Amino acid sequence: MTPKAQPKIIVFTTPTCTHCNNAKRYFREKNIRFTEVDITRDPKAAIDMQRRTGQMGVPVILINNRPIVGFDVSKINLMLNIK
Repeated sequence: MTPKAQPKIIVFTTPTCTHCNNAKRYFREKNIRFTEVDITRDPKAAIDMQRRTGQMGVPVILINNRPIVGFDVSKINLMLNIK
C-alpha cells in the first residue's frame, strides 16, 4: 500500500507576523512540508491571495487550494485529518 500523498500547502506570510510564524512552526513540528510565500517580497502573490480569499491579512493558508484565513489549528487539523 502506498502512503497517502501529502496535500499541497502554501502559507502566505509577512516577516513580522506572529501568527504566520506560529503556523510555520506548527507545520514544522508535525513534519508537514509547505511552501512559504512572503507577500512583502511578492506583490503578485499578495494580489492572488486577496483575489482568492478577499483577505489582505496574513496568514492565509491554502491546503489543496482551499483557504484557511488565520492560524486556525482546528481547521488545519480537520483538513489534514490530524487528531
